[in-house]
Amino acid sequence: MTSKTDGQQPEALATFAAAARADGEKPRDVGLTATAETSPIPTSSEAKDEAATKVLQRGATGEDRGVEEAVDRLPDRTTEAGKTTR
Repeated sequence: MTSKTDGQQPEALATFAAAARADGEKPRDVGLTATAETSPIPTSSEAKDEAATKVLQRGATGEDRGVEEAVDRLPDRTTEAGKTTR
């Protein structure tokens, strides 16, 4: 039986968070293979594509066509862990 982390790399945000908690040093236990704590959060490709498109459109045109709403529909590792960014 394989786990959901087999062969996956750790999510970048999870790696950065671990380094921040370790005074700016990447912990030795955070390697090239994801753990249960650093594995990517399952997300719909369509939702990620929609959010990325809206962000890029706003950057190119200056018009906001629902960027915040699209981004808010994506999972947020900081809230998954019970932490806030403010």
